[in-house]
Amino acid sequence: MDVFPEFEFRTSTACTYNNSNPRCVEVATNVPGVVAVRSSVSGRTVEFTAIEWTGFLSGAKLGEFDLSV
Repeated sequence: MDVFPEFEFRTSTACTYNNSNPRCVEVATNVPGVVAVRSSVSGRTVEFTAIEWTGFLSGAKLGEFDLSV
């Protein structure tokens, strides 16, 4: 039987998490080769490979996902 480590999620220090409005994104990077992202509201989790996550962060830093309002 394979034993899979549990994700250890952390919340960004930029998140204004509070009990009246707990809308934060949590990220776990403790499992080698996997980055898990979950919503603090729904608890739903999405998993990425380390390469996919690095690509996403690079694009975010370049403004590729900025919303034009």
